[in-house]
Amino acid sequence: MTAPRTARPPTGPGPAPRTFADAAAAVLAATGPAEIFPADPAETARRYRRLARLLHPDTVSTADRTRATAAFLALGRLWAQHQGPADAGVTELRTGRHTYRLGPVAATGDIAVLRAATTGSGTEVLLKIPRSALDNDLLEREATALGRLARHGDRRFHAYVPALLENFRHQDTADPGGAPRQVNALVRRDGLRPLTDVLAAHPDGLDPRDAAWIWRRLLVALGYAHRAGVRHGAVLPEHVLVHPAEHGLVLVDWCYAGTGAPAPAPALVERHRALYPPEVPARQAVTEATDIHLATRCIQLLMGDRAPRQVRAFIAGCTLPAEPRRPHDAWKLLAELDELLHALYGPRTFRPFHLPPTA
Repeated sequence: MTAPRTARPPTGPGPAPRTFADAAAAVLAATGPAEIFPADPAETARRYRRLARLLHPDTVSTADRTRATAAFLALGRLWAQHQGPADAGVTELRTGRHTYRLGPVAATGDIAVLRAATTGSGTEVLLKIPRSALDNDLLEREATALGRLARHGDRRFHAYVPALLENFRHQDTADPGGAPRQVNALVRRDGLRPLTDVLAAHPDGLDPRDAAWIWRRLLVALGYAHRAGVRHGAVLPEHVLVHPAEHGLVLVDWCYAGTGAPAPAPALVERHRALYPPEVPARQAVTEATDIHLATRCIQLLMGDRAPRQVRAFIAGCTLPAEPRRPHDAWKLLAELDELLHALYGPRTFRPFHLPPTA
C-alpha cells in the first residue's frame, strides 16, 4: 500500500539550513530571493519546503513562536517574489468574468499562496495560487467542494465556508514554459483568526466555556457540509478561522475534500500527522467520522488540561481509533454536546471573547 502524499515533504538540498535557528537567521537577513533559493528549479522547491517546515510557527517552541512567525512570513514574501506573478511586475489578472487588481501576499499555506486582489466592481478577494502546478488537483478539489456547497448546501449556513467567486487557470509570466496553475478566487472576509492564534494566546488551555461556542459552530460547519455530500478531510487548527468578537467561524482550505463516494485523502499535512485518525495514514476512506475526529482533536488542543471529566469522556467517544465506532452525524452530535454543556454550565450565555492583535 502506498503512503499518502504529504502537503509538505520533509526533503531539502544539502546546503539548506538544518535547524530552526539557522533557517530563521538566513531568511530574516535575506534582502531578496536570490540569497535564499538556488538557481535550479527543483533545488529551489526543495529548499523552500525545508525552510517552511523548519520555520512554521506550529512546529517550534512557544518561546520561538514570535520569531518563527516573522521568519515564516518573510519566507512567504521571498517565495512570492521568486515564484509568484508579482515578481514579473504583473499588476492585473484578467479572466473571462473579472479583472483582478493585485495586492500583496496576504498569507502562505501548505500548498498555496493567498494573494490579495480587488475586482473591477470593488469586491475584495483572495487569489489562492498553488506554488506548484503539481498541486492543481488539490485546488480543483476545493473548487468542486465549494461549488457543491453553494448549490446544494443549506443557505442558512453558507457563511461557515468561503465563497468561491470563480476558478481559472493562470500562466505565470515568470515561468512561461511551466504548466498553468489553478487559481481559486475566494471572497475576502475580515476579522478572522485561525485557531493557531487562539492556541498561542492560551498556552495553558482555553476556558471550556469559551471553547464551547467554537466547538458548536465547528459542528454546524461540518453538519452543513456533510448534508451537502462534502467531507472536508483536513479539519486542522489553521483551517478553522474564528471571528472573536462576533463568535463567527469559517472552515477553510477545502483542498483535501471529497464529494463522491468515500475515498482515501489525497494528501495529509505531515506536521499534523498525530492529529489524524488511523484511516488517513492507512489510506482508507475518509468519512464524516474522520472530520468529527479531527474537529474534536482541535477542541481538545484548545482546552488542554482544563477540560472537565465529562468533556474528556465526550472527546474520547469522538476520537475512537475504529472509524465505524465514532459519531458520523454532526447535527446529532451537536444536540448531544448541547445537552452536556447545559448539564455542566446551565443555559447558554454570551461570553465576550478577545484575542490580542497580531504583530
